[in-house]
Amino acid sequence: MNRLIVTLALLTLFGCASNHSASTASQSENQPATPPASKPAASAKPATPSKETQSMQLGNFSLSLAVKDLAASRAFYEKLGFRPFVGDNKTWLIMQNDTCTLGLHQGGLPKNSLTFNPGWDRACNTLPEFTDVRDLQRIFRERGLSPNPAADESTDAPAFLILTDPDGNPVIIDQHVPRPKK
Repeated sequence: MNRLIVTLALLTLFGCASNHSASTASQSENQPATPPASKPAASAKPATPSKETQSMQLGNFSLSLAVKDLAASRAFYEKLGFRPFVGDNKTWLIMQNDTCTLGLHQGGLPKNSLTFNPGWDRACNTLPEFTDVRDLQRIFRERGLSPNPAADESTDAPAFLILTDPDGNPVIIDQHVPRPKK
């Protein structure tokens, strides 16, 4: 029933769009074009995002999945076009397709998590510049977030922290490389 409703809604939308295109195409060529919307004055400054909403460099993103059977999960995601990238094939495996990275973890995670890796690109190459996990942690704390566990701020070594969103989903910031040199 839900599938039927969605299908009908989509057909209605596409029908409206094609009717609009057909009526627009049949308008006289002698009619003047609608002028473009006016642009803001050159002196107008864009609104500055608040400290709470400014973008952050969290690092390369992947979805970490807690799986019961690594081999079965690997076979399933291979059917979706994912390829093994790196892992021990016993307890964890990172898989990728053209646009997405999945971490499959058997016994290593209590639940599915969002994972960010500061300092790495998608191929696990170390970036020349990035925001260190300890600097991210300071920003998180300024914004009222409490990492648990927190990254060890007394070292420049690889470190991680975990935040939990309002629905209980873990957000892991897992930096595998030392603090960048400044």
